[in-house]
Amino acid sequence: MIYTARTKAAMRFAYQAHHGQTDKSGLPYIYHPIHLAEQMTTEETTLAALLHDVMEDTPYTLEDMKELDLPASVCKALTLLTHPEGVPYMEYVRALRDDPIARAVKLADLRHNSDLSRLDKVDAKALARVEEYKEAIRILEESL
Repeated sequence: MIYTARTKAAMRFAYQAHHGQTDKSGLPYIYHPIHLAEQMTTEETTLAALLHDVMEDTPYTLEDMKELDLPASVCKALTLLTHPEGVPYMEYVRALRDDPIARAVKLADLRHNSDLSRLDKVDAKALARVEEYKEAIRILEESL
């Protein structure tokens, strides 16, 4: 993770935005974006990793993040990383694959979400989700 004034502000914002949310195992949700951010190598990818689920999973919008002074490249990536309602999943994945920031974050996201050891119970739905994620990873890796 790259620590700058902006990434620390983004970390605080993400913590506030996801406060009270938990993952499928009941752990604080904020651990997920922090885990992704720890894998990133630039300020832009770190910012996008920390904030990647804010617009999709909280009431906050990109406008609410204006105070973070995000680069335009990060705003674009965050928009691409937000799965629009009604858009088929693989279409959404294909739409973000040419953006290097969005692709780096989404690949880390998919790999983390594919880690079945994070779940207390692995059921057929979880196994099907992992298969979908494998296809999404293949699509994103094709563009590297």
